[in-house]
Amino acid sequence: MSFCVHSAPNNSRISWIQNRRRLALKNSRFASVAIRAITGNSTMANSVRVAAVQMTSVNDLAANFATCSRLVKEAVSAGAKFICFPENFSFVATKDGESLTIAEPLDGPIMQGYRSLARESKIWLSLGGFQEKGQDDAHLCNTHVLIDDTGNIRSKYRKIHLFDVDVPGGAVYKESSFTEGGKEVVVVDSPIGRLGVTVCYDLRFPELYQQLRFQHDAQVLLVPAAFTKVTGQAHWELLLRARAIETQCYVIAAAQAGKHNDKRESYGDSLIIDPWGTIIGRLPDRLSTGIAVADIDFTLIDSVRAKMPISQHRKPPEFWKSASL
Repeated sequence: MSFCVHSAPNNSRISWIQNRRRLALKNSRFASVAIRAITGNSTMANSVRVAAVQMTSVNDLAANFATCSRLVKEAVSAGAKFICFPENFSFVATKDGESLTIAEPLDGPIMQGYRSLARESKIWLSLGGFQEKGQDDAHLCNTHVLIDDTGNIRSKYRKIHLFDVDVPGGAVYKESSFTEGGKEVVVVDSPIGRLGVTVCYDLRFPELYQQLRFQHDAQVLLVPAAFTKVTGQAHWELLLRARAIETQCYVIAAAQAGKHNDKRESYGDSLIIDPWGTIIGRLPDRLSTGIAVADIDFTLIDSVRAKMPISQHRKPPEFWKSASL
C-alpha cells in the first residue's frame, strides 16, 4: 500500500499522522485477509495468478471453443497469467471413431484458433489433451499443448500412460486401441515456474512425477483430466494431493465435469493445490462450468523444500538395486 503525505496544521499534525497510521494498518489487515482467502498464504510476494478450468465438452468444436474463449476472458479479468484446460477440452466424442475423424496436426485450424485466442488475450494456455493426428489414420496422440501469450506453441507432451481399464461398476475403456502412447518426459519454463507436463491417467504413476521434480526441477505439475465419475469419487483428490506432497510442487488439475452425452460422464472438481498439499483453488460446485483461481507463490515452494529437504534425503536408484530384503 502507498499514499502521499501532504502538510497538515501544526496543532493537529500528531493526531493526523496517528490516524493515517491506523488507517494504513487497518487497510493492510483487510488486504491480508483477502490474500489469505485467495491463496491460503499470508504473502503475495513473488507470486503469479493462475486459473484452472472446469467444463463439460461435447462433440461440437465451435461450441467448445466458445466456452473456452469465455473462460479465458474470465481468467484475464481475474488477473490470471496462465489458464489450464482439461483433457479433451476441444472435443468429446459420442461414438467410437469420432475423435479420429476430427484429429488434426498441431498446425491445423483447430489449434490455430487457440493460438490466436492466447495471443489476443495475452495469456498462456495449457491445452491437454488435444486430439493430435497420429502416424496413421487409425491412431491419434493425446497431446498436452502449451501456448505462450504471443500465440507460439512452447511445448507438447504426448500422454505416456494410456487408459486401458475395466472400471469397477462402470464402462470398459481401451485408449490404446486408437491412441499412440508418448515416450518423452516434458518440462517447460514459464511465467508460473518450471512446469511438469502430464495428462489424466498419468496421475496414477508417481514415478513420472518423481522424475519431473527430482530429475528435471519442476515447480508446478499440470494434470488436465477427464476422470470417470467412479474413479473420481474414489481417488481424484487423494492422488492429486499425494503428488503435491511427495514432490513439494504446486498441482493444477483442470477437470472435465458432468454428462457429455448419454454414454459418458466425468467427475469434475478442478483443483489447485500447494506444495504442502493444501487445496487453495476449487469451484463451489464440482460439476459447474467455470474457473478456479489461485496464486503460485514461489517463496512458499522454497520454504516447504527448505524445511523438509526430501530431495537431499532420497536414495539414488543404485541404493535400491543393492539393498537386500
